[in-house]
Amino acid sequence: MGYFCHIKLYIIFRSYDKQSDKILKKNNKILQTAIDTLENEADSIRNLITLLDEDFIKSVLFISESKGRVIVTGIGKSAIVGSKIVSTFNSTGTPAFFMHAADAVHGDLGMIQPDDIVICISNSGNTPEIKVLVPILKAAGNKLLAMTGNKSSYLATHADLVLNTFVAKEACPNNLAPTSSTTAQMAMGDALAVCLLQHKGFTASDFAKYHPGGALGKQLYMKAGDFLSKHEKPEVGPNDDLEKIILEITSKRLGATAVVDKKKLVGIITDGDLRRMLQHQGSYKDTKASSIMSKAPRTIDADTMAVEALQMMKEHKISQLVVLRGSQYAGFIHMHDLLQEGLDKNLIF
Repeated sequence: MGYFCHIKLYIIFRSYDKQSDKILKKNNKILQTAIDTLENEADSIRNLITLLDEDFIKSVLFISESKGRVIVTGIGKSAIVGSKIVSTFNSTGTPAFFMHAADAVHGDLGMIQPDDIVICISNSGNTPEIKVLVPILKAAGNKLLAMTGNKSSYLATHADLVLNTFVAKEACPNNLAPTSSTTAQMAMGDALAVCLLQHKGFTASDFAKYHPGGALGKQLYMKAGDFLSKHEKPEVGPNDDLEKIILEITSKRLGATAVVDKKKLVGIITDGDLRRMLQHQGSYKDTKASSIMSKAPRTIDADTMAVEALQMMKEHKISQLVVLRGSQYAGFIHMHDLLQEGLDKNLIF
């Protein structure tokens, strides 16, 4: 009886091992496909470097010197890429609009003004919609920039300038679904946008005008002084006694108070200073603020960017800073307030 039980268990475990091996091989195949896809698309982007030529330089100069806008058009997946490129252009100071190639001949052509430059995206450059649209654009006299993977295509041969986004093959195993080609188009669009912002001298301050929302925008426009209203303004005089100091720190709930003389900051007292004093000082009935304060507290000007205040706190391992307006005490800024605003995410300074 025991012998047959062992045989049965062996068969069960053997079957389980085979199933596990099958699952493992299947999972390995999934990972390998993902690796192959990413390597293929990475190669497609790397290859773009070899395709950059004088037409790319002229494209940047044409767009930067144009009195009009950039109209980006395309069909299918290229249209989706074009919409993203438009968003990138607009956020980096190059006015742009998207026009779907299929809708262009049904009224949307009216959005194109005489000084506008048109970027037409098509991997093949030979789709029916493109062949209808290109002659109309040429007749209107607009500069036409082709972004295509086929330099001998209808689009490329009729364009003023060509941005070559050729890819050897798609990441799709059937070489059909737009994958590597759309990745190359997206990367070429980013290269254009970055070159344009650099050529125009587009700064972080300019960027803030177009990104007022979210953590990124807050990094670019929020100042230390913007946080002063979140807290009361604790302060004592140099000659104030221990009772006044404790009441001020406790009532204002910041764990510290500024020591101010004629509106000017002369020091700071934290609850840590109080604990250390009580541990080492025998008598404290006649203790004055000036005798226990730190005379050189870390400060920041109210007009300094709030993200710089956060970096200073992290660097010096403190949770708050005294804020000044010129030479006068203005209040406190606390790390928790900055973190709640998301200013610690992807710091750009």
